[in-house]
Amino acid sequence: METLLLDHELVREHTPMADLVPAVEEAFAADARGSTVMPAKTYIDLPDYDGDFRSMPAYLRTEAWDAAGVKWVNVHPSNPEKFDLPTVLGTMIYSDPRNAYPLAVMDGTELTGRRTGAAAAVATDHLAVEDADSLGLVGAGAQSYTQLEAIATVRDISEVVVHDRSEAAVEHFVDAFDDGFDVRGGTVSEAGHCDVLSTVTPVESPIVTPEDVGESTHINAIGADAPGKHELADALLKQATLVVDNYEQSTHSGEVNVPWAAGTLTESDIHGTLGEVVVGEKPAKREGITVFDSTGLAIQDVAGAHVAYENANESGEGEGFDLLGV
Repeated sequence: METLLLDHELVREHTPMADLVPAVEEAFAADARGSTVMPAKTYIDLPDYDGDFRSMPAYLRTEAWDAAGVKWVNVHPSNPEKFDLPTVLGTMIYSDPRNAYPLAVMDGTELTGRRTGAAAAVATDHLAVEDADSLGLVGAGAQSYTQLEAIATVRDISEVVVHDRSEAAVEHFVDAFDDGFDVRGGTVSEAGHCDVLSTVTPVESPIVTPEDVGESTHINAIGADAPGKHELADALLKQATLVVDNYEQSTHSGEVNVPWAAGTLTESDIHGTLGEVVVGEKPAKREGITVFDSTGLAIQDVAGAHVAYENANESGEGEGFDLLGV
């Protein structure tokens, strides 16, 4: 037997959003139904190197397939300057749950960006107004690209407003998408008054206030992935219908972690998990402001790896190698 090696280009090629968004939705549904095993994300802090490692294992069973895997990922903010490397590097091991054989080893960095976009698309599909046609982005980094790519598969997005402190980043984003969308740079408030807003920044002091969003804006809060990170003002979170991907991760390191630790937000302020909304255990809310607190779950990675492996294997792409010699 061989293990399939998939680099970032093959992961991108074989995780089209048309396949990935439904798979991630199935993962959320499986989680709500109790058909997953997902230990809490573990952190290894490396203060000497201005970074950390994170281990994310999971197993999930849907009605059509089951899958298992683990992602080993880091966040090293000094990487671009010191080593000319990305801040985030990830490696995904995708295994056959029947016998533990490693079916594939693949780039987890590309996988992370794409499954995160897919998760936002699932949330948008269940929480945003049905006729949403505008998307705002606060932050024009790598994640903003997959946010637009994914969300455009569940809503007919025509107008895009992007804000970033870097004018060059905004210009690069506009150039990348100006053929398919009416896309322009704008303020935080202009982005926030779109039908859908995705915030993808690493800030620790909120930059989006209640005045910066529309009466029925759906917000995908993506940037907070560690304790202390916080993009949305507490007053905005209190005002919104708040949906999380996972209670434990969200309260530890998601958008709600700072107000939760301060006691400003409590369990009564959380409407439910996205999985509960997907399966109908909690009603979808399409009126008023809605917020999806996305921390990134291992089941999303496993679902994405499943899509990448199945598509690549079917097409005969990827490099096979005899990892175990069996």
